[in-house]
Amino acid sequence: MELNQNNETALSAFEASKNSQSDFHITRLDDHVFIKIPKNKQHYWSPQLHLEIEHLEDDKSSLHGFFGPNPTVWTMFMFFHFIVGSLFIACGIWAYANYSLDSSYSLQVAGMLFMMLLWVALYFGGRMGKAAGRDEMHILYRFMKKTLQIEN
Repeated sequence: MELNQNNETALSAFEASKNSQSDFHITRLDDHVFIKIPKNKQHYWSPQLHLEIEHLEDDKSSLHGFFGPNPTVWTMFMFFHFIVGSLFIACGIWAYANYSLDSSYSLQVAGMLFMMLLWVALYFGGRMGKAAGRDEMHILYRFMKKTLQIEN
C-alpha cells in the first residue's frame, strides 16, 4: 500500500512504539520492520509480520508486508517435506530395482504410499497451523495500521 508519509517517518513510528508498548516485539533493520507476538504470549503457530517501507517521494512511501510463520517452524516443515520426498524417491528406486530383478517390491510400494499419506498429513497440519494463527495475524495488522495511523 502507498503511505502518505516518507519512509523515515513511518519507520521511526515503529521505533517509538517499540519503547511505548509491550504487546509486540518490534525489530527494525534498515527499511525492514519485524513485528512478533512476545514469547510469553506465543504459541507454536504464532505468525510474524515482516514489513518493508520503501522511499517513493518526499512525502510518499510504499509499504509491503508479509505474514509468515516463525522461521524455525518454517525450516522444520521444509525439512520434513524434504525428508518425506527423499524417502518417497528412495522407495521408488528400490521398488524399481526389485521389479527389474523379478523380486517382491510390495514393501517398497507400501513405503511409497505411507510417504504420500505422511505428506498429506504434513499439508493438513500446516493448514491447521495457518488457521490457528489467523486471529494473531489480524492483531498484528491492526497494530501496524494503528502505528502508521492508517484509517479504514
